[in-house]
Amino acid sequence: MASSPSELSPVSPEVAELPKFSGDLPRRYTLDRLFQIAAWGATAIAIAVLGWLLIDVIGEGWGRLSWEFLTSFPSRKPETGGLVNSLAGTFWVMLLVAAFAFPIGVGAGLYLEEFSEDNWFTRLIEINISNLAGVPSIIYGLLGLAAFVRLMEPITGGRSVLAGALTLALLVLPIVIVATREALRAVPEGIRLAGLAMGGSRWQVVWDHVLPAAISGILTGVILALSRAIGETAPLIAIGALTLVPFTPGCTEEFPYLNPLDLVRCPADVVQSPFTVLPIQVFNWVSRPQRAFHINAAAAIIVLMAVLIAMNSVAIVLRNRFRQPR
Repeated sequence: MASSPSELSPVSPEVAELPKFSGDLPRRYTLDRLFQIAAWGATAIAIAVLGWLLIDVIGEGWGRLSWEFLTSFPSRKPETGGLVNSLAGTFWVMLLVAAFAFPIGVGAGLYLEEFSEDNWFTRLIEINISNLAGVPSIIYGLLGLAAFVRLMEPITGGRSVLAGALTLALLVLPIVIVATREALRAVPEGIRLAGLAMGGSRWQVVWDHVLPAAISGILTGVILALSRAIGETAPLIAIGALTLVPFTPGCTEEFPYLNPLDLVRCPADVVQSPFTVLPIQVFNWVSRPQRAFHINAAAAIIVLMAVLIAMNSVAIVLRNRFRQPR
């Protein structure tokens, strides 16, 4: 007659005294529901606060928006002031930021993910990139002041568009590198192996197959990084960006212009010109005690939000345009 399992392996008294496991599923489901309610509540509060701020800003500044406001220079009289100088400065700064951050950031991410070896130097670089992504923006402003404004003054022209663009490019470079690496990691390994099996070199496989498959995620990360850069104020204030510029970059007070692309009439040293940007203009108007300046600031915030929405829309269009079926 076969023995029962209890007879073959007797349970020790210590184990027998342990409490039996209880799933307690009703309690776990209750905690899950409470956590879900708390998460939805936090999200609703954040959206409500954001919606209230948007309604307040739009309600205060919408009536100030006009073509004259977009094409006029700032003035001591808020009723006649505009933001064409900050619009042109934002255009040139963001154009240079993209020119610097895109090739350097994408190239660095491509090298670290596809070509670098796993050694102590590479791991040190990866740790530093992750840490730099969380550094406060004012630190980048102090770095830009020391490196681009003072040390490289003969090249950048001091407190200029080029110095501001280089500072913001340093700010967003870690974001671009991380976004590039994440987009490359999302590409299936089978694509790389298939390309190598067909006789392609490592660079040919990456350039012809891996990069096209990851370009949508890379462009999305770059656009989102530029969206962060366009709203930064602290780094530009640290390098000495002006709060009131009566001309647009590349021109003088005697010969201002309204079109930031009008390089035929005004080609002189655009990148070495003093500048201001939309966030600094908003800061300048908000700091004034007159309510009329606050209305101008609200209108400028609406313009800045419209630019941000346009940039994010471009990111969505590019992502859908370059997305390849898997």
